[in-house]
Amino acid sequence: MKHLKPALIAWAMSVGTAFAGPQGFALHDTPQTVANVRYEKEDGSRGDMEDFRGKVILVNVWATWCVPCREEMPTLDALQAELGGDDFEVVALSIDRAGSKVVRRFYDEIGVTNLKMYVDQTMLSMTALRTVGLPTTILIDAQGRELGRLVGPAEWDDPEMVSFLREFIE
Repeated sequence: MKHLKPALIAWAMSVGTAFAGPQGFALHDTPQTVANVRYEKEDGSRGDMEDFRGKVILVNVWATWCVPCREEMPTLDALQAELGGDDFEVVALSIDRAGSKVVRRFYDEIGVTNLKMYVDQTMLSMTALRTVGLPTTILIDAQGRELGRLVGPAEWDDPEMVSFLREFIE
């Protein structure tokens, strides 16, 4: 718990446990190493997790064919609109084998305007990030370490969730 800020520790304890966040978000007692996952951007250029070093990121591993993923995407877009900036980004990492065209079509269909597009057509990120189902969302600190995760969908723009995540950004 040494890596947690006092306000966050107090909040966690107020809900009955030192390692749980809203909606079942599970915090680790110590930060975990994260694989340097590679992805493709909408413009075809390639990148990896090191590109985000220095900023807190919320990596959401998802696919357009995953119904719960589709349902939570507007809340991730809203979260990016509210908290996104130099210190924080929602990284929606699609594992669609059809690539960025199908993701772009989906973004346009539901009105996603704040999220950038990151795609791993190889699906290797699922193994590298130790995902056990979709969606899986991982909170990574500015040093590139995993602080916690949530397996399954969530309402990312819920005020309690926004407040919880803001503690890691500030």
